[in-house]
Formats: sequence, C-alpha cells, structure tokens
Amino acid sequence: MEVQIIELDARAIEERLEDLSQILALTVGQGAAVSFMAPLSIEDASLFWSKNVQPEVVAGRRILFGAERAGNLLGTVQLLTAMPDNQPHRCEIAKMIVHPQARRLGIGRTLMNHALSRARELGKTLVTLDTRTGDVAEPLYASTGFKVAGVIPDFAWNPDGKAKHATTYMFRHI
Repeated sequence: MEVQIIELDARAIEERLEDLSQILALTVGQGAAVSFMAPLSIEDASLFWSKNVQPEVVAGRRILFGAERAGNLLGTVQLLTAMPDNQPHRCEIAKMIVHPQARRLGIGRTLMNHALSRARELGKTLVTLDTRTGDVAEPLYASTGFKVAGVIPDFAWNPDGKAKHATTYMFRHI
C-alpha cells in the first residue's frame, strides 16, 4: 500500500496525539536533532504537539503534514507560513521526522515534496530550513533542490548532551 500524505488539523492532532508523540520520542531517542534532549518522555512530546504545534495550526501560521500507510502514522513535517511582514514570499520547513522503523523508504522525500507543493500553492517563492550539519537528512534536502546558505558552528547540543553540533542553513526557490 502506498504512503498517503494528509494534513493534520487541530482535531486530527488531538486524535493522533499518541502516534505523533511516539514518533517524536522515538526519533529523539535515536539521536535526531530536532530541538529536544533525550530521553524525551511521551508526556513532554505530547505537550509539544498540543501546546506548541496545535495552536499554530489553529491560527493558520503552520501546516502539519503526516505520512500514513494503512492508517499508521509514519512521519510528519511542518510548513511554517507566518513570516515577518517583509518576508511574505518565504516559508520554512520544520521538524521533519520519520518513525525509525519507516526510514529509508522515501517517506521523508514524499513529505518534503508535498510541503513544497503546498508552499507553491500558497504563492511562496523561497523555502528555508536548518539541519544538523552532516545529518542523514542533509543529502535528502540537497536532492530535493535545497542549497547550502551557510553553517553555524556549535549551534545546539546533540540530544544526548555530550557534544554540540553545527547547523547548516539551506534554501530553495520554488
């Protein structure tokens, strides 16, 4: 069965909160640099989705996409659409996460392509993102047309708290 990309509105976030939280906690537990420290509890992951993401979705400042197969949520990506007044042409990709057991199956690429299509529909012409320098996602982003804008050393701590990593800022015109 093929992966379907769905848009998760406020109600869908509530209905899928357990799945969303599980994917986030597992992803952080496996070392993903998505702004959280390990171990990330299911409770803290749930708070992220319900207190940070859901209000932004309701306000129309963020779009949350999910990838599912046979009713199982396998990954998510966010498109941040509310930018400062002088940047209405731009949006940002955030928190691309794929369930550890569903990686290397093209789900990240499918999510990214869907987010880029929506950005185009919204009239956006520039998309930005940042990723841990050298992360497995960096080549994926490059293969979908993103180019490196620059690297900031010692940007954030790795989830295990043992070392800091650099962040690569990337952009893509659409």
